[in-house]
Formats: sequence, structure tokens, C-alpha cells
Amino acid sequence: MSLDADLLLDRRRLKRRLSLWRAAAVLAVAAVVLAFTLGDRRAGGLLPGVAGAHVARLTLSGFISDDRKLIEELDRLRRSDAVRAVVVAIDSPGGSVAGGEGLHAALTRMAAVKPVVAVMGGTAASAGYMVALPAQRVFARNATVTGSIGVILQSFDVTGLLAWIGVNAETIASGRFKDQPSPFRPLTEEGRAELARVVQDLHTQFVMMVAEGRQMDPVRVQEIADGRVFTGREALALGLVDALGGEAEARAWLAETRGVSETLPVRDIEIRGLAERTFGSVLGFFTKSIADEWVGVDRVRALWQPSL
Repeated sequence: MSLDADLLLDRRRLKRRLSLWRAAAVLAVAAVVLAFTLGDRRAGGLLPGVAGAHVARLTLSGFISDDRKLIEELDRLRRSDAVRAVVVAIDSPGGSVAGGEGLHAALTRMAAVKPVVAVMGGTAASAGYMVALPAQRVFARNATVTGSIGVILQSFDVTGLLAWIGVNAETIASGRFKDQPSPFRPLTEEGRAELARVVQDLHTQFVMMVAEGRQMDPVRVQEIADGRVFTGREALALGLVDALGGEAEARAWLAETRGVSETLPVRDIEIRGLAERTFGSVLGFFTKSIADEWVGVDRVRALWQPSL
């Protein structure tokens, strides 16, 4: 009995030690995460007065959606004396109208007080082109795909499939346009006309943004605003971009014309913490891979909302 009691006590001591080590490990990880997060905030300029003079880089990739936190951060950086210029690095096929408009407005406010240059990567089309318009200088590669000045509204009709499997969809709406578009019944001619009216008005707004940002005649913009895409070289000839090049050329232009030294460090604008970036990147990799494989995540996001 004495031996059994000793073994039980040893096990309890071991469990207590393991619990202490686990608690210590959790605290250590938390301390490391906190240190990195504070470091990221200092580097990204999230803590006012900590970062020195630098050039901020805004990287826009993939689908451009409405991002309140990003717009708030841009407005905060606009008031920061440490930010001497902003480089907008774009590699996006487009996004929602609201997303493009929100970033366009925030970058317009930024460009009113600080130098802003846009650098197009492989793709900067539709909303990806819209967000470049406030920049005082727009650079593109020869092979950049840009333009696509237009608006699209997509839906789908599954009435044939529902009839085939014997399912009826019932809809109660307050008006004849409330369920237009709907996947559960074909689009009526009246509904099509109303949606076309909305799309046309959004398209007109886009055309005026291009005309103002590029200082072009709206009639000339309208001629090329039919959804066509252009290479960077073609866009340069049309006046849609200012020069061919990348970030190195953008920094050289800032130094030559705006007095922003090329030796200033570049700090990425990051609104997520370390933990969110780490786990979000892993989760985003798997979810994006699955969505792209089966249906295309950008297509799914674009359904039922006007997109650029």
C-alpha cells in the first residue's frame, strides 16, 4: 500500500510540473507574439511617432473589396509626418464597385497632401486600374494587362435544374423588381432594363474617374471604355499610364521630382497582426485553392453585386 501511495504522489507531482511547463510555454509564446506584433506596428507606422521617415507601400492583390480598416489606416497615414510618399503596388484583375470606389477616394485624399505613385504588376484591370487613377504617376510593365474600364453584374438561372429535380421555388416580394436578378426565375425584360440602367450609371462614374485622373476628354475615354484590356505598352500610347517600369523607376521619379530620397526605407502598410497574418495565410491558402479549383473565388464574390 505504501508503494502505491508513493507512485500516486509521484504522478501528481509530475502532472503539476507538466502543467507548470505548459503554462510557461503558453506565456512565452504569447510574449513572442506580442513582441512581434508591437514590432510590426512600429514598422508599419501604427504607433504614432515611433517610426522614422519612410515610404509606405500599399500592396493590392487579388479581388478588391470594401475594406474599412484599410481605408482608416490610409487616412491615418495621410496625417503622419513619417510617411513621405506612398507606392501603390497593384496586381489585381478587379473587384467590387464599392471596393474600388472606397480605395480611389482614400488615395485621392492621400495624393492631395503626399506624393503617390502607382506601380502595376502582371494585372491592374478594372477596379485594379481604378485605384491607380489618383496617383501623380502611374507605371506599368510592357506586359501588364490593364484597362478593362467597365462594369459587370452577373447572376444565374437554375429554373431548368429545379424543374428537372421537381422543386418549385416560391418568392414573395414587395415589388416586381425586388427579386431581380434571382436564380429562381428568369430575368424579365423590365428587370433587365432596370439593371442595365444601374450598370450604365456606374459605368459613367468610372469613365469620369478616368477622365479626371488622366486628364482626358470624357468622349475619348468613352471610346475605349468598352471593357477591353490593353498591354502596358498600349496603355502608355493611349494615355492610360505615364511610363513603363516598376518600383525602382517609381522611386527614381519620386527622388527626382518630389525630393523623396531613394535611400528612405520602404514599409508595407499592414493592418493585420502577426497571429492573424500567420494563421490567416494558412487558412486562406487552403480555402482559396479549393474555391479556385471548383468555382473560382472571384466569380463567386462577383455574383449579385456590380463588379469592375
